[in-house]
Amino acid sequence: MVTPPISGRVRPAQRLTLTDDVYESMKTLIMEHAIPPGERVSIDGLARTLEVSPTPVREALARLESDGLVRKRAMSGYTTTPLLTRAEFDELFEMRLLLEPAAARRAAVHADAEQRRRVKEEAAATVGVEAGDGYRRHAAFTALDAKFHDLIAETSGSGLLRESIIRLHSHLHLHRLYFPSAGTGDTAGEHRRIAAAIAKGDADGAAEAMHHHLTSARDRHLPGFNTTR
Repeated sequence: MVTPPISGRVRPAQRLTLTDDVYESMKTLIMEHAIPPGERVSIDGLARTLEVSPTPVREALARLESDGLVRKRAMSGYTTTPLLTRAEFDELFEMRLLLEPAAARRAAVHADAEQRRRVKEEAAATVGVEAGDGYRRHAAFTALDAKFHDLIAETSGSGLLRESIIRLHSHLHLHRLYFPSAGTGDTAGEHRRIAAAIAKGDADGAAEAMHHHLTSARDRHLPGFNTTR
């Protein structure tokens, strides 16, 4: 495997925050396709690229496997996961439409006052799309979007429901495929509508708002199949 170039993508890992820095650097390389989908990951090659020992690279790979961005196979090491196919994309949203409106409905019923405040606070938080190119340009927005959905799953009060939603890793998979930067304002408004229904204890309204948000997000991501295929 050719060692991926880092110019304009990642900086050499900083020693004071070595584990996290290596993880973020490797995630950027995967999200930006500098390590292409389905490619074998060279631990030694990445260690040389990031100017670290192989140990933090292995630690980062374990985290990236948990994120669903790499796969480990016996006797062959790690490979990056392929991009979503159209069928997998449709299945992902089918699952989200089953799980997340149910989580929003439960959150509206079961949330206490502090949880309702947190949901509204997260919905009101805004992170703009940064200048530049690639994954770093929208990483903060991706993280904020995921945090809001994870919080609703947590607030639902169902551990199994929360685990099922988080394990989909939908935000990383979707934004690795395509990032619809023109829709960030729509996403923020949809989050606020979901939060408002949860804050009022409106179970039907929360489920409906989440369903609308997910179907809108699905439409916003569909152009990814025109730009990446």
